[in-house]
Amino acid sequence: MAVFTKDRSFYKTLITLAVPISLQNLITFAVNFADNLMIGSLGDNAISGVYVGNQMQSVVQMFVAGIEGAILILAAQYWGRKDTASIRKVVSIGVKFALGVGLAATLAAVLFPAPIIRLFTQEPGVIQEGAVYLQVVGFTYLFFAISQVMIASMRSVETAKIGLYISIMALVVNVSLNYILIFGKLGLPAMGVRGAAVATLVSRILEMCVSAGYVFFADKKLRLGLKDLLHTDRQLLKDFVRYGLPVIGGQVVWSINMLANTKILGFYSAGVMAAASITGMLHNLIYVWMNGLSSAVGIITGKTVGAGLYDKMKEYAKTVQMIFLFVGLISGGLVLLFRDGFITLYNASPEAQAYSRQFMNVISVTIIGTCYQAACLFGLVKSGGDISFVFKNDTVFVFLVVIPSALISMWLSAPPWVVFACLKCDQILKCFVAVVKINRYNWMKNLTRDSKEGLADGTE
Repeated sequence: MAVFTKDRSFYKTLITLAVPISLQNLITFAVNFADNLMIGSLGDNAISGVYVGNQMQSVVQMFVAGIEGAILILAAQYWGRKDTASIRKVVSIGVKFALGVGLAATLAAVLFPAPIIRLFTQEPGVIQEGAVYLQVVGFTYLFFAISQVMIASMRSVETAKIGLYISIMALVVNVSLNYILIFGKLGLPAMGVRGAAVATLVSRILEMCVSAGYVFFADKKLRLGLKDLLHTDRQLLKDFVRYGLPVIGGQVVWSINMLANTKILGFYSAGVMAAASITGMLHNLIYVWMNGLSSAVGIITGKTVGAGLYDKMKEYAKTVQMIFLFVGLISGGLVLLFRDGFITLYNASPEAQAYSRQFMNVISVTIIGTCYQAACLFGLVKSGGDISFVFKNDTVFVFLVVIPSALISMWLSAPPWVVFACLKCDQILKCFVAVVKINRYNWMKNLTRDSKEGLADGTE
């Protein structure tokens, strides 16, 4: 079997899907980066406070990503059969789960901002800034959950551009309001981190309104109606729970891992936490194109497996592995290339800058593994139907390797960069598991059910 498929439609579809998704991710990153960079001019406490305050957003994002993943995995396979009726039912179920997650997170953040921040740090200045930020930004979680599910529903039927347009709008609104509210322009008072939170809230509300408006009133593929949200298909609900829980569970495990990262690094100074924040922003910037490619591969995989084209999928899997290996090597080089220039964008202390360089050196190596194993396990294994494997794999590595090794190294008084390396070591170790699993091809499983109504509907 050839390493690179000769099927030109694969590359065409991959590019058609990956480019708008990557650009959307880039713009979403730019929104967060604008917050981070403008707040960076306020000093280490502000940087660290927003970094810790955004851990709640990370938790919400993980849960919502789990719901999105369940929608994409099931819906993409039904899309391979042109069964849009079943896709509408799947999306309806996802919306209800997202509403529950968003509402619960909003209540927690708005009512208990300071106690949540204290879970990660005891630095008084960081707690003060973080609590101010979290109490306002907490209102965004409900709007964020709904908009992401709407965008996922469109991606599942290969409409990827709408997410890009929505993100461009959010970027313009958020950056403009950041400048006005953080620094007090146009006659308004300087609000600091609270201004950044208000800007994020306004942009999230607009995202939700535009994404929901498009799905319900402009889309011609899915034709989702408000009446679809009033009904729940019990059989598909069972499928959503059965296949969605491992996806959501994997995201929960990963959110626990991220929270543990913050908690462990929180034992160090504000400079170390600021360095983690700066490093995380560069990592996310490099991660953008890998995530776009991974999402595109996931849609192609679901559609191909749903249509029963297993030999074709094996051919695609070889190509995907080589693509992501190259992406990883290039990404590692880009981290080293942009490291010093990126750090100078922040008004961080010399201590934070020094730790940032050390952390970025670690990332330049581990991101190679991230691009191979994380992208392939999601784009191929999970999207191909073997959902529980990734959940089990992540659980083992997080609780038996990552967290214990970081705690032991901290107990041995290892320098922060060693602890940071332990927190990222699974990204390399998982590659050995991934290469075996992927090339056994036992992950291709059709998860769809027959639906006469859906098949008829999808071919009109």
